[in-house]
Amino acid sequence: MLVIVVGVTAILNSSSIRQRKEQQDSACIIIKRGGEEIANIDMEYISSAGEESFQADLDTSETDPEEHQYSGVPLIKVLDSLGISLDGVEAAIVKALDGYTVAFDISEVKDEGSMYIVYKIDGQYLKDKSEGGSGPYQIIVRKDPYSQRWCKFVMEIDLK
Repeated sequence: MLVIVVGVTAILNSSSIRQRKEQQDSACIIIKRGGEEIANIDMEYISSAGEESFQADLDTSETDPEEHQYSGVPLIKVLDSLGISLDGVEAAIVKALDGYTVAFDISEVKDEGSMYIVYKIDGQYLKDKSEGGSGPYQIIVRKDPYSQRWCKFVMEIDLK
């Protein structure tokens, strides 16, 4: 019985892993509202919403803080360009390819200088996980001095 359960789980997971790999390769982010997909955006669309560059400190538990130059677009600009209303939305749930999930209060999303969809570090595009990078996209919260709520490998944003 255990072998059957493990086998079925492996088959289901292989499909999910394949889908995540395809999504990473296509460099798309799925935008959802209440769990239902409302947009699927790529690098060209995101950057067209108004690329900005800024400095932020990457501070991990394994390294000392390092200042980097990031390029990306405020999340609110991307949502506005899609015509997505945030009326009735209380949170943005950001999901990563590796399963990491972080919830942000909608007030952080609405603050144009706070949350960014980032795709470049120090002038270079973020590498994907297989290349030791943090991309193709990363959510950076500029007002988080310890970079604890940053989210690498972003694949989905669900507005709830």
